[in-house]
Amino acid sequence: MNEDVLVVHGPRPPVAPRLPLVLDSPHSGNRMPDDFGAAVTVRELRDGEDCFIDELYRPAAARGIPLLAAQFPRTYLDPNRHAADVDLELLDEPWPGPVNDSGKGAIGKALVWRTLDQDRPIYDRRLSVAEVQRRIERCHVPYHAALVGLLDAAHARFGKVYHINCHSMGHETSVLIEGVDGRPRPDFVLGDRDGTTCEPAFTAFVHGFLAGLGYDVRVNDPFKGVELVRAYSDPAAGRHSLQIEINKRLYMSTDEIAKVANFERVQAQLMALLDAIAARFGGEA
Repeated sequence: MNEDVLVVHGPRPPVAPRLPLVLDSPHSGNRMPDDFGAAVTVRELRDGEDCFIDELYRPAAARGIPLLAAQFPRTYLDPNRHAADVDLELLDEPWPGPVNDSGKGAIGKALVWRTLDQDRPIYDRRLSVAEVQRRIERCHVPYHAALVGLLDAAHARFGKVYHINCHSMGHETSVLIEGVDGRPRPDFVLGDRDGTTCEPAFTAFVHGFLAGLGYDVRVNDPFKGVELVRAYSDPAAGRHSLQIEINKRLYMSTDEIAKVANFERVQAQLMALLDAIAARFGGEA
C-alpha cells in the first residue's frame, strides 16, 4: 500500500474483521502531489478539505473498525466521484472514453476540481488527458479497491456490512462549493440517497443517537451522499452505506485550520456512536 496515497487505520485483510463496520474518509487528505501544478496556494487548496475528519474517527481502529483515509487532497482528485465524472472544460483535448456527468462539472467540482469557492480557478492552464488518467490510476483506483476489500471482508464474515462515509461541512456552505444554497447548516447531516443506500433502521438509529446528544440532525438535507455510498451499497444484500457530515464549527476553527477544545468531546461522542452501532447491528446476520 502506498501510504502517500491512502492509509488504513486498524485491521484490514487478511486480518479477519472483528465487527461488520467500515469507515472511510475520502476528503481529509492534504499531501500535495508534486505534479499538482496548481496556480493557487496550498492554503487556498485546503478550502476543499474535510479537515481532521480522519483524526476524529481514528480511535475506531482500537475497536477493530478499519478507517480508510485518502492522503491526497480532494482538489487534486475526488474519490467520491465516479471515475468517468470528467469535467470537459478542464481538458485541453477531447476525453477518449465515456463521461458520467454528475452535474458537478458545471460548478468545477467533478472528479478533478477546476475551481474553488467564488469560482476561483485552480489552474492557469488546461490539463491533458494523460494527467487526469494518471491521477485516476494513482489515486481513484487504489482508493476504491481498498474500500471494496474492506467491505467485502466484513460482509464475507458477517453476512452484512455497515459502511460509514465520513465528511465535514462548513457552517454555511456556498452554492459554488457544493451546488446547494447557502443556508446555515445543522450539526449533522445523514445521507442515504433518499433511503436507497441502507436500511431505514440504520439511518434512524444514527439520527436518534445524535439527536439524543442534543444535536440538530437532518437526513438528506442538503447532502444525500454521492459516489462512495451509491457504488457499494445494496441493502437487500446486507450492504449498507451511510454518509455522515459533521459541521466544522463543532470541532475546529476554519480560519486557522486548527482543532478547538471541543474536538475531544466530539471525538468521544463519535466513538460512543460507533460502540452503540456495534452493539445494535454487530454480530452475524
